[in-house]
Amino acid sequence: MPAVNLRHIEIFHAVMTTGNLTEAAQMLHTSQPTVSRELARFEKVLGLKLFERTRGRLHPTVQGLRLFEEVQRSWYGLDRIVSAAESLREFRQGELSIVCLPVFSQSFLPTLLQPFLARYPEVNLTIVPQESPLLEEWLSAQRHDLGLTETLSTPAGTERTELLSLDEVCVLPAGHPLARKQILTPADFHGENYISLSQTDSYRQLLDSLFAEHQVKRRMVVETHSAASICAMVRAGVGVSVVNPLTALDYAGRDIVIRPFSLSVPFTVSLIRPLHRPVSALVEAFTEHLIAHARQVALRLSDRQSL
Repeated sequence: MPAVNLRHIEIFHAVMTTGNLTEAAQMLHTSQPTVSRELARFEKVLGLKLFERTRGRLHPTVQGLRLFEEVQRSWYGLDRIVSAAESLREFRQGELSIVCLPVFSQSFLPTLLQPFLARYPEVNLTIVPQESPLLEEWLSAQRHDLGLTETLSTPAGTERTELLSLDEVCVLPAGHPLARKQILTPADFHGENYISLSQTDSYRQLLDSLFAEHQVKRRMVVETHSAASICAMVRAGVGVSVVNPLTALDYAGRDIVIRPFSLSVPFTVSLIRPLHRPVSALVEAFTEHLIAHARQVALRLSDRQSL
């Protein structure tokens, strides 16, 4: 005797749900004779009488009602499985944890998150700003799905992909005399009001040494903690500076001019992926999105520096 198959269950469920063969056939996108034939086969396979047939109408028997209760429980379970599969395919209820330097949470991630979340609206992102070396320690400990750093080294237990490799840029108030130049040299900063990062910052230390090598004395008027603060002060006309290109792009516009610096002060964005976290299609999709966005940033910077 042939076994019960899923089609039999689908037909039985449709007939019980709609109450007649015609609507059941419409629900299943098939013909009424097919539904009637397969329903009869289902009863024969089970050895049960599931319906009383009176004047062309079907009335569930006690056995039919009992069986429908079991089918309903299984049906809801199947619906949950299908729904879960769709959620996984579309990243619904997906969670992604990203740890990064504060500069990336302010000047790199914000512009790329909107298009990604528009495509995958059910995804939940957690952005954790953290400074080195704790940032690298957390990535080695496999605490997050992805990391964004400025490091050129690869933390233990991770793999590194270079997303961006640019140079620091000069930022000037709009209308500043130096804005007429296409590229600035260290000598251009001699005697200028200069806004700098704190003395413990590695970029500050490198720039100080470069200006010293060229015997350039700037007027150090303000020292602050972040490139965003520097750009806000440049926009207000407090002074000039050299900052990372990502923050400069955020502030570029009517009140700030970006110019290349004649000396190379490398600024690198590295994507760090822990090796021992579960493989995730969501991580892969976000990684591809990051890479595409990084290319756009490089093009935007090139366009902005020529204005």
